[in-house]
Amino acid sequence: MAGMIGAGKSTYTEMISKNLGTEAFFESVDYNPILDKFYADPKKWAFSLQVYFLNTRFRSIKAALTDDNNVLDRSIYEDALFTQVNHLQGNISAEEMEIYNDLLENMMEELEGMPKKAPDLLIYLDGSFETILEHIRRRGREFEQIEDDPDLLAYYELLFNNYEQWFLDYDQSAKIRISIDEYDIVNNPEDEMRVMNIIQEALVDVRGEEAILTAGEKTLA
Repeated sequence: MAGMIGAGKSTYTEMISKNLGTEAFFESVDYNPILDKFYADPKKWAFSLQVYFLNTRFRSIKAALTDDNNVLDRSIYEDALFTQVNHLQGNISAEEMEIYNDLLENMMEELEGMPKKAPDLLIYLDGSFETILEHIRRRGREFEQIEDDPDLLAYYELLFNNYEQWFLDYDQSAKIRISIDEYDIVNNPEDEMRVMNIIQEALVDVRGEEAILTAGEKTLA
C-alpha cells in the first residue's frame, strides 16, 4: 500500500488480507516511541522518526517478502519522500539526508538475496486534500490534528503536493491507483467488492492466471 497520511492504508490492508487470506503487516503507530514527539517538535525528532520507520519497515519487509501472500500497509519507497519533505521544511539537515539515503541504499542492497526484492503490486490510495484531512479528523489522533497548528497543515500540504510525482516516478513494480473519493470501502460493501475486483485484475496482469486459484482458495497480494 502507498498513500498520504490518513488515506486509509491500514483499512485497505486489513480488507485485502481478509479477502485474500493473507498476512497483514502494519506500520507501528500505537507503540511508536517517537511519533508524538515528532509532531510536538519536528525539528528535533524528524530524523530519528524517519530512521525508526526505516528500521521497522525493513524488518517487516524481510518477514513479508519470504511469502507471496502478504500485504504491507506502507511501502519502504515512500519513506524517502517523507524524509525529503522534512528536509524541504528544514526539519532534516543536508547531512542527515545524506546519511538517511546511504542507509536506505545499504538496506535495499541487503534484499538482493531475498526471494523477491520488491512487491508484485503497489496500490496507491489517491484522493483530494479535503478527504485526507477529514479522515485525519475522524480517526482522532490528537497529535495529528491541524486546529491552531498552521505548521502541521503546511507539512500535510507539502507532503500531499509531492505524492503525485512520487507515484508517477515509482518504477519498482506494477502499480495501480484507487480513488478514495470514488470508493468508500468502510460504509459500502459494494465498493469493497469493486475495489477487490480491481486488485484481482491487476494481480492477473502481473502474474497471469497463477493469480487465480481454484474455487474456495484465496488469491495473493
